[in-house]
Amino acid sequence: MKRKTKTQANKGQKTSHVRRKKKNNNADQTMKRLPPKQLQQAILKLFSEQPKKRFNPRQILKKLHVANNKDSIQHALEQLVEQGKLRALEDFKFKLVRGSGVKERKKVYEGFVDVTRSGSAYIECEDLEDDVFVAQKNLGTALHGDRVEVAVWWPRGRKRPEGEVIKVLERATDRFVGTFYLRGEKALVVPTRDDVPFDIEVDPDEVKDAAEGEKVVVKITDWGGYRRPAKGKVTAVLGMEGNDLEMNTILINAGFDLSFPEEVLAESESLPAEISEEEISKRRDFRKVTTFTIDPADAKDFDDALSVRFLDDGSVEVGVHIADVTHYVRPGTALDKEAFHRSTSVYLVDRVIPMLPERLSNNLCSLRPHEDKLTFSAVFLFSPSGKIVKEWFGKTIIHSDHRFSYEEAQEVIEAGEGDYFKELKYLNDRAKLIRKKRFENGAIDFNVDEVRFRLDEDGVPVEAYVKDRKDAHMLIEEFMLLANKQVATYIHKKGKGHEIPFVYRIHDYPNPEKVAELARFALELGYKMKVNTPKEIAASYNKLIEEAEKNPALKLLEPLAIRTMAKAEYSTNNIGHYGLAFDNYTHFTSPIRRYADVLVHRILFENLGPKILRVDKETLEEQCKHISLQERKAMDAERKSIKYKQVEFMQKHIGESFTGFVSGIIDRGFFVELEGNKCEGMVPFETLPEPFEVEEGRLKAVGLRSGRVIKMGDQVRVSIFNADLAKRQIDMRLDEEEYPEFNTFGRESRKKHKGASNRRKPRR
Repeated sequence: MKRKTKTQANKGQKTSHVRRKKKNNNADQTMKRLPPKQLQQAILKLFSEQPKKRFNPRQILKKLHVANNKDSIQHALEQLVEQGKLRALEDFKFKLVRGSGVKERKKVYEGFVDVTRSGSAYIECEDLEDDVFVAQKNLGTALHGDRVEVAVWWPRGRKRPEGEVIKVLERATDRFVGTFYLRGEKALVVPTRDDVPFDIEVDPDEVKDAAEGEKVVVKITDWGGYRRPAKGKVTAVLGMEGNDLEMNTILINAGFDLSFPEEVLAESESLPAEISEEEISKRRDFRKVTTFTIDPADAKDFDDALSVRFLDDGSVEVGVHIADVTHYVRPGTALDKEAFHRSTSVYLVDRVIPMLPERLSNNLCSLRPHEDKLTFSAVFLFSPSGKIVKEWFGKTIIHSDHRFSYEEAQEVIEAGEGDYFKELKYLNDRAKLIRKKRFENGAIDFNVDEVRFRLDEDGVPVEAYVKDRKDAHMLIEEFMLLANKQVATYIHKKGKGHEIPFVYRIHDYPNPEKVAELARFALELGYKMKVNTPKEIAASYNKLIEEAEKNPALKLLEPLAIRTMAKAEYSTNNIGHYGLAFDNYTHFTSPIRRYADVLVHRILFENLGPKILRVDKETLEEQCKHISLQERKAMDAERKSIKYKQVEFMQKHIGESFTGFVSGIIDRGFFVELEGNKCEGMVPFETLPEPFEVEEGRLKAVGLRSGRVIKMGDQVRVSIFNADLAKRQIDMRLDEEEYPEFNTFGRESRKKHKGASNRRKPRR
């Protein structure tokens, strides 16, 4: 074989180079410039094919073989970051967000964000049995209460799923209370909510005369994102301090408006107060039938009334009459849009933020005594033996004869005499039988202790106590449940074979793992639960409530039991209500304060008699999701107002001793719930004369020197050390007589041991 000469070799190299150059030129001619959307899809496909790889714009441009320049690649990457599909890294590279790849779309779920104290969150997804854990770094801009899409995966060796928020579908709120600061030519608002991990930039022209350090309301105009700060504008200046400020802060941070738009108020004022004869002629007239309301003593919005008519044949007609809000609030009006936006009234300790303007909620719609009122009614005919033999639903007009408070109605029931005793006695007797049958069918008693406050003229609590539930409360409860159930059953039966989309109130079975954990807690307190079937769980829960009346330590399990349950919500997909043991259930009885009931009234009215009207199910389901979200926000605001008032109440009792029960244990200390007022605070382990080890499961902690055991449900004596309103936190100390070692170690030893580690020992 002859060796090539140098000239021939060079000629060959040159020919090869020319060939490669021509090939590259041909490739350049075939390369296309992709439009933005297609470019994003191509980039996402590249990352999906190599999900563990990290690429920078130059590397991506080289691998895609497209005619787009590096700037367009950079822009597409930023768009994918904004969409939550890619994450930007510090070295100008990007990586795929798990679950966002082209091949992994089936692992995306929808749910609500529940942020924990640590900053991480759990996403409650209706299509998943377990909540999805999301680390703080994977939340993006999602905040507590937001409805989101989350990409989900199951790590090896773990049962619980983990995830990453890829899109915010609905914000719980876009307005926050924060402290206003000026930084040179820039203005800044630092939100008061702990779970909002970013500051908000404000244009100096949008500050509404706010002064340094004042609390303001800021509306987000741009949530920010990839290397962009959140921006907003100041919509109101709240001032520096005070009870009103704190309560308003709770409401605004939860996303509720303190006032109504002018057009909504104007529309409510324009509604006629008089009821025309033409309108009366369209309705069943109950004005001559004995009718009354039973409500809290301070109530002004009376949603419901009861009528009783004793018939000659021994049967009794009972009417459940509900304010006919839909007569005044018509679809598509400003009133209707605002009512849907709010979806619920919010009840804080010292105020109510209504769903409807006052002229409607406290005047036109409220079933006040001695006034003709328009109602939508569920009327039941009870046989002499007490069975329901006939029911009727329709528009009515009533005239309430009397307004009872719960206390007044209870007094008549207990005394056996007084105004409308015969009617009250019949209703009470019937309610007890209905209630008994409900529990025989597997219903659960969810009515745990409710904290109430007696306030002075400045709104400061002077007493905290647990609300009594007596026959008068349960009488109203049972007849409202009956009306709700029968309305849902009517629509469900009528829609068999040709579904009528409807707003159901649903409640799923409890989470088996959470129930098993509750059973372990209960066993530690000496109470054994049977939790093999849903019916056994219901029976165990009810038995637990009975036993808690004898053993106050078991009261601690009641809220834990509720946490094991799925959350009740609104949906067009009727799976029944597990807690009430109803196959069909809805909300029909409180349209003044719940928009779900307004929708139910409209759908029910259009489907009375032989006619059938179906609304769009997909639209109705979206409405259900919004209403459920608003309900969660309202409940969260109520809990925060109660906690604030509990801390405010305990400020007057610094240094005083109280009896309580250990209600929770964490690595830093244990929580104690006080007897009587249910105020809860924490005793840090560092205040005790020895370090403690918290056992797995957090059911108990053991002193490393003395062997002293502190476990869930223990009765202890504590002193109030501090009550911090800003943090809404109560600090407690274990009384010295509770811990003999205090005298042995003394104060100096306590200082010495302060800060000793309370972490668990590594498992061997």
